[in-house]
Amino acid sequence: MQIDAITAAIQTAIPNSAVNAHFEGSHLHLRVVSEAFAGLNPVKKQQLVYGALSAAIANGDIHAVHMQTLTPAEAAQQA
Repeated sequence: MQIDAITAAIQTAIPNSAVNAHFEGSHLHLRVVSEAFAGLNPVKKQQLVYGALSAAIANGDIHAVHMQTLTPAEAAQQA
């Protein structure tokens, strides 16, 4: 699966999200920033992202995902 398709799938599922994605071998690394994560615990945030990628994971296009899910405020604190 191409990075553009991954980004589009996440942005469709989580509108107005900022997605940074890259592969290291077969491992997908994601950083997703969205207001949609406000008030959610880390597991719920990841579930939103996994939901967007479920078809690609199920068919084997994506083998492993490492992700960082942040609200804009959390992302600003890391900058």
